[in-house]
Amino acid sequence: MDEKNTRNFCIIAHVDHGKTTLSDRLLEHTNTVTQRVLTAQHLDSMDLERERGITIKSHPVTMDYPAKNGQIYKLNLMDTPGHVDFAYEVSRSLAACEGALLLIDAAQGVEAQTVANAHLAFGQDLKIIPVINKIDLPGANLELCMQQLEDILTIPAEEAILASGKSGIGIEDILEAVVERIPSPRWADNEHTSALVFDSLYDPFRGVISYLRVFSGSLKQGDVMQLMSNGVRSEVKEVGVFTPKMEKRKSLDAGDVGYLVCSIKDTADIKTGDTITLNAKPAKEMLPGYKEVRPMVFCGLYPVDTNDYEKLKAAVGRLRLNDAAFVYASESSVALGFGFRCGFLGLLHMEIIQERIRREHDVEIISTYPSVIYHVVRHVGVLEEVDNPINLPDPATIEEIREPTITASIHIPNTTMGDIFALVMEKRGTIDHTDTLDENRVMLTCNLPLNEILIDFNDRLKSITHGYGSMDYELGEYRKADLVKMEILINAEPVDAFASIVHRDKAAGKGRDLCEKLSEIIPPQMFKVALQAAIGGNIIARANVKEMRKDVTSKCYGGDISRKRKLLDKQKEGKKKMKQFGRVSIPSDAFIKVLKTN
Repeated sequence: MDEKNTRNFCIIAHVDHGKTTLSDRLLEHTNTVTQRVLTAQHLDSMDLERERGITIKSHPVTMDYPAKNGQIYKLNLMDTPGHVDFAYEVSRSLAACEGALLLIDAAQGVEAQTVANAHLAFGQDLKIIPVINKIDLPGANLELCMQQLEDILTIPAEEAILASGKSGIGIEDILEAVVERIPSPRWADNEHTSALVFDSLYDPFRGVISYLRVFSGSLKQGDVMQLMSNGVRSEVKEVGVFTPKMEKRKSLDAGDVGYLVCSIKDTADIKTGDTITLNAKPAKEMLPGYKEVRPMVFCGLYPVDTNDYEKLKAAVGRLRLNDAAFVYASESSVALGFGFRCGFLGLLHMEIIQERIRREHDVEIISTYPSVIYHVVRHVGVLEEVDNPINLPDPATIEEIREPTITASIHIPNTTMGDIFALVMEKRGTIDHTDTLDENRVMLTCNLPLNEILIDFNDRLKSITHGYGSMDYELGEYRKADLVKMEILINAEPVDAFASIVHRDKAAGKGRDLCEKLSEIIPPQMFKVALQAAIGGNIIARANVKEMRKDVTSKCYGGDISRKRKLLDKQKEGKKKMKQFGRVSIPSDAFIKVLKTN
């Protein structure tokens, strides 16, 4: 098929605005998947995606569509995630497309991620087709959506298509708009073969399988390909497209989106954003890839069973191939043994990676308290990056510590403004300005420290706004803050797994909570054990582990009370001696329970 009849597009929207359901209708209308085989959210193939009702990975699929003008078009669609933690998946899909369907929920209107994804698409010079979805809902407000489309996104309202992914309204109009408005593949007339790798996965039988978009030239079985970033060469074993299952083809030509199987077995050799070309006639320069993604949240991942370390090492290596925003490096802990320091884009991203390690690779793991990258300025003027509290230098050598901040756009009902203001202030944030979206909703632009939103900010936002609040954020500047390293001492010995960097004003409360939690989980010991939260040499909170106590007076039946006292005093002396020389034995499951509850 001529590349002029090829259209590459993706679907972008806020969480739960109906992207995957609309994809189902497009697959059904083009007969790509028969009604007998089609399932709800058909492109969400991962168990985690189906359980949580969210898209985690972008899913490509090729459809053939006979248009009203009598020609048959090849449509390459990518369904993308909506959650802020997976924005890098959206940017990868956009780089492989010429256009995008921007979905807006008719009942919810323009939300935080709608704006963020639209700006991503504008930045890549894509043709945007606005689609107002779920128009059959009782609460649909089309007039408001049209107004927000013009006021917030500066897209003419007359360009919008009215549709419903659930009932199939407007599907024909969407497909015709894709054919008419989205341009044919760019750079197709370049003489050299060049293809962009936008995703990869590891197959234990076939090795590394790369998902790619061919911009110019063609790739077929038997070709010797070359990766332009590192010069690695390999023979092409198989090429094909997604329908949505992998379907083998003779070749992938300019404008095609598909997969490539080669003889590369090492997951570290192929990077997302790399350019594939032919070894015989290589391209002169790489395709514009993606902005390098920098992780924002870090934590330690350790196997519960120390014998599973090698399995965990293989698991993180394969996930790194499939996930450009996930990074890792080896580390060790006195309490937990050997593991990895891992970086993520956010809390949901961290949770998904941990769950995938457990399910897909069958390794039971525990994670340490999440932290962010701090900039530490020494007195000598040297700036260091610290992502692990254990590596924080001696406070006497530190001039200042700077923490990362975020600029957040928070969309909320105007009836909850007071409570959200209080939440932002509690998290040490400031509100720059507020914008009225309509008579019921406002958008707050806030500055917040990144480490304050890590644990419970999003949950509390949803709770206060009864589920109607949404947030999008981007990394801001680093700012000076009064931060300290808080350690947990068990029987006067620091435990590195519980160390954290906290703001001085909040250290006492956090230390008290952690000590109380530990005192409930650690089993009773032979003597009273002190659990203390400390900053440097200062104890700021304390709790005790219960002690076991044998009833040494059980054999005394009546008589003088001094006999019982003598036995109790003797027991007390023994416990004192034991405390002086004894060590506290804490089972590993106690660490697991505490770290999991955090």
